[in-house]
Amino acid sequence: MAGTVNRVILVGRLGKDPEVRSLPSGTSVTKFSIATDERFTDKSGEKQERTEWHNIVAWGKLAEICGQYLRKGKLVFIEGSIRTDSWDDKETGQKKYRTEIIAQNMQMLDKKSDDESGGYSGGGGYRKPASSGAPAGPGIEDDDEVPF
Repeated sequence: MAGTVNRVILVGRLGKDPEVRSLPSGTSVTKFSIATDERFTDKSGEKQERTEWHNIVAWGKLAEICGQYLRKGKLVFIEGSIRTDSWDDKETGQKKYRTEIIAQNMQMLDKKSDDESGGYSGGGGYRKPASSGAPAGPGIEDDDEVPF
């Protein structure tokens, strides 16, 4: 089907510190989850808030950067594609599903406070090199703007 797009943009807070692994091939993979909030008024006029959790997977250099700089509670911009995997549970035989966002661009949105350690100064980001071989560009240029 021509003209289809699989693109996800999320801005949310990390639920826990990222988990970093290195595959036997030497490739890094980092997994973490972020929460996004939705506020709405229900049919009875009551204000409601719903939190949605998103499983994020980063590979290669982006995985290394995420593992080094991201921490629980930090605000982050993620751009990538959505992928759902399925498998049969070995114990029950039931079909299971897991939906993940494969990160291709990450932008740290929180500012570094004076008491935090590490090399992060806020507003940094990483864009995974395009598969066409084009050089990677910076993330969001202005850390006060998120491109929506």
